[in-house]
Amino acid sequence: MAAASVASPVPHLPTSTSTSITPASNTSTSTSTSSATSDMAAATSKSSWIALGCEGSANKLGIGLIRHTTTSTTILSNLRHTFISPPGTGFLPKDTALHHRTEFVALARRAIAEAGISPADVDCICFTQGPGMGAPLTSVAIGARTLALLWDKPLVGVNHCVGHIEMGRDVTGADNPVVLYVSGGNSQVIAYAEQRYRIFGETLDIAVGNCLDRFARVLNISNDPAPGYNIEQLAKKGTKLLDLPYVVKGMDCSFSGILASAEALAAQLLQLGPEGAGFTTEDLCFSLQETIFAMLVEITERAMAHVGSSEVLIVGGVGCNERLQDMIASMAKERGGSVFAMDERFCIDNGIMIAHAGLLAYRTGYRTSLEESVCTQRFRTDDVYVEWRD
Repeated sequence: MAAASVASPVPHLPTSTSTSITPASNTSTSTSTSSATSDMAAATSKSSWIALGCEGSANKLGIGLIRHTTTSTTILSNLRHTFISPPGTGFLPKDTALHHRTEFVALARRAIAEAGISPADVDCICFTQGPGMGAPLTSVAIGARTLALLWDKPLVGVNHCVGHIEMGRDVTGADNPVVLYVSGGNSQVIAYAEQRYRIFGETLDIAVGNCLDRFARVLNISNDPAPGYNIEQLAKKGTKLLDLPYVVKGMDCSFSGILASAEALAAQLLQLGPEGAGFTTEDLCFSLQETIFAMLVEITERAMAHVGSSEVLIVGGVGCNERLQDMIASMAKERGGSVFAMDERFCIDNGIMIAHAGLLAYRTGYRTSLEESVCTQRFRTDDVYVEWRD
């Protein structure tokens, strides 16, 4: 993708791909003590590696296979199955975990078949170790452990946020961007320094995606394909900007106050109707989006100024939103910079991002033992030692 362009989101693309993409620089080959020396020596001496990635931190179950060579990255398969709850409801951890357990085997079989490989060709099994919802995370981790034991392959636990970042860097070609990571469970502004992804700003309460999801429930907006996507379509028809709380504290944002105000206005709209309330559902969706995204643009621009970066990479499910991409692009252009964005194949949670980030770590010698493969809901982005980057 050209640095000056923004990818247009494609909300209903097929959930599988077979695409060759140019990778980020992956030259580190140092080893870790968490695996046998012979296994690591064999891995680092190869010129081609294949990883299977398993993602299930929220309501998307994703399984994908990726191949790395010393010069290229190829997506072999990238399948996803989403748990969709009825309008007006969210997805409960127990129901989501049941969905993942029910669909895991069939999705793994399809991913292997579409990739055109056998289990013997796979070098490692990568899985999301956190952050995310506890029960769904654990369900998918059990599936990953089972595959590792059945196929006698090493496990690699992956930080969900780092998976988004590395996939975004690889797909877009962004070199060293400020990262705006916005999803249902996370909202962070991140920049890389000294083998870590440093968090410059984040939400103080709920994530931006969670704010949108909860707002959608009040108005019974459909969860298919996603509440945020349906809010986006309604917002395109809005014409009136309503007054909503704008809360930026330094480099951090708060979304609980704006959600409470939007919910109160939604209740007024449902009670009085558009004529009585003086605004429509479309106006309310428009106002919520504009205010929230303006807050995100502000802290992203401040991070760019702080680190002297001219690149912004948008990742996470909310990163598919065309209006957010346009607002970030306008800001970056005013600064003489560029924005990098992706469509729903890579923005929305998927198995290939876990396979990619896990394989980068695997090639440096990193392994996750069965004893260490427990999941954690509070796995911070800056907890990860990024050994594969300079």
